[in-house]
Amino acid sequence: MGSGGGSGDEPEASNTRKGKKSYHRHTTYQIQQLEKFFKECPHPDDNQRRQLSRELGLEPKQIKFWFQNKRTQAKAQTERADNTVLRAENEKIQCEIVAIKEALKNVICPACGGPPFGEEERQRNLQKLQLENSKLKEEHEKVSNLLAKYIGKPISQIESLMGVPRSSLDFSPGRTSLISQRLESPALDLDLGSTNTASPYRLKGIPEMEKAIMLETAAGAMDELIRLLRINEPVWIKSPADGRYVLHRDSYERMFPTANHLRNATARIESSRDSGMVAMSGMHLVEMIIDSDKWSDLFPTIVTKAKTIQVLETGTSGNRSGSLQLMYEQMHILSPLVPPREFYFLRHCQQIELGMWVIVDVSYECPKEKSSLPSRSWRLPSGCMIQDLPNGCSKVTWVEHVEVDDKTQTHRLYRDLICGATAYGAERWVATLRRMCERFAYSMGETTPCCELGGGVFTLPEGKKSIVKLSHRMVKNFCGILSMSGKLDFPQLSEVNNSGVRVSVRNSTEPGQPCGMIVSAATSLWLPLPPHNVFNFFRDERTRVQWDVLSSGNPVHEIAHISNGSHVGNCTSIIRPSIPNESMLILQETCIDTLGSLVVYAPIDMPAINIALSGEDPSDVPILPSGFVISSDGRPEIGSSGASTSENTEKSSGSLLTVAFQILVSSPSSPKQVNVESVATVNTLISSTVQRIKTALNCSDLD
Repeated sequence: MGSGGGSGDEPEASNTRKGKKSYHRHTTYQIQQLEKFFKECPHPDDNQRRQLSRELGLEPKQIKFWFQNKRTQAKAQTERADNTVLRAENEKIQCEIVAIKEALKNVICPACGGPPFGEEERQRNLQKLQLENSKLKEEHEKVSNLLAKYIGKPISQIESLMGVPRSSLDFSPGRTSLISQRLESPALDLDLGSTNTASPYRLKGIPEMEKAIMLETAAGAMDELIRLLRINEPVWIKSPADGRYVLHRDSYERMFPTANHLRNATARIESSRDSGMVAMSGMHLVEMIIDSDKWSDLFPTIVTKAKTIQVLETGTSGNRSGSLQLMYEQMHILSPLVPPREFYFLRHCQQIELGMWVIVDVSYECPKEKSSLPSRSWRLPSGCMIQDLPNGCSKVTWVEHVEVDDKTQTHRLYRDLICGATAYGAERWVATLRRMCERFAYSMGETTPCCELGGGVFTLPEGKKSIVKLSHRMVKNFCGILSMSGKLDFPQLSEVNNSGVRVSVRNSTEPGQPCGMIVSAATSLWLPLPPHNVFNFFRDERTRVQWDVLSSGNPVHEIAHISNGSHVGNCTSIIRPSIPNESMLILQETCIDTLGSLVVYAPIDMPAINIALSGEDPSDVPILPSGFVISSDGRPEIGSSGASTSENTEKSSGSLLTVAFQILVSSPSSPKQVNVESVATVNTLISSTVQRIKTALNCSDLD
């Protein structure tokens, strides 16, 4: 090991004349770059070491030894710091033990003021209490059996109706005697509804004390959010890099002193604010945000899971002011290379003026709920202000403020986008809300023109709404699989931009999906093209034969077109491949906003499409979508303010593309074990598709 440890001195060769090793001292620039990379990735792989070797003019072995020494040095520093903390805690505990022992010597009986019981007396009292407890349990069982016989229901069901757990029943003789007397009385009137005096929150496991804490937390968060929404400088400042509003940390912490919730060195704060007009009335928007199911429908490309755990306050009838609920939410976007975020949080709504609402979200500890995700996130007071406008629209101002610890889990391909607060920032929420409100307005037929149609398949307005509903479910299903829950990584199967292929295998039994074993596979890559160019390539039916395996290399024809917004790229289509003797169609939805775009499609047979076209509920129509997610790479443009690194300059104005497929590999009637061969087949399909896309876009020379 070099004398410099992790500082950058590495042995190069032995000096044969003197019998000593010579050392090469790294330059200041080399050490700075190595230190910078170590903070992001302390365990570089072979490709990363070779890249650093080329950039810094060092041998790969020198890079390897430097990182080994640096890790050893960091570990030693951490251990020394931990030992110091542990020694201090140990000394504190020893002092507390001594103090407790001294206090026990002077303890007195609170009942009589006499000396404390000796050990022998304590054991006799314990035995006496155990005997009394045993008798009370026997008496309780007797009363329980009598009560069950009288009512005709098991005692466990009676206890659940009364909201009283078995372990908390009162076994005192006076209490059980009273119950016995009432049961033996012929005039007894057992009205379980009237005798249940416990609050509904206690019945569902939230004590009144905790409910009071929740109310106080929500009120404090509401006050903070209203002030953040109404104050500009010095709390909010415009970023010189991209023009977005971010919190000025010093000004914020002076106004709202608070402790960090994630006490890790890698944790960071993301803050952003944005506003925009949306085509939905304020009250309608409030109702959709309060309802967890409608909330996930409103943001299908961001919110992959949402549920209401507990409604604590329903709020004023008609405007939902004062409503409070405990909720769960999982968010995920873009790619399996981006870790999902999950929150347990309180959502509180308040009408602050006529036609103006504020809805705040703030994280809340749920000890009874266990997180299944490695990503750690904490939502500081965030949310939106909704102002009703006379034209049936609303002005929405959105604030996102979270503390996250996911930098080390995010692939380098997406790190600029994630750490720049663009991926989950307020601008994305507002852009998605604007697009979805416009989609809902178009689907209701308020501004929708007649459908362009070949062959006259649409005969009923209900048919159009049913197709739009089916397409919306298709998009939600597609976005839901991108997190690759329970994924299996096969990096050895693909080297697409060094990201590999993520594979997830699941046995589907849910309605609305084909039953059987489904393999989901996805990969992401960088393309040196603007995002809108990539989006136009995928939505153009003339270039579809260059990437779509469903069309088998044959041209396709759009037979139905439903506009979902003012942008021509927001639409639902039914596509017919030119395949002889085939009854298969393709349902496709394309959508685009200022921060990204989607192209989602799925094969669907004629009987299934006819169900939707007839206006019937398409909820049970099985559909298995695949598709593409396109976004900017989050890197600064050439010539933008601020100095860019050489890597950023080289890859500016680029796009990040995620390709995701779902394939049914076996049905319940013909079960098959999913093995490496089937995974390799899916990998071959996705890798060959990526190569065809790169060839069609003249990007074949990408590494």
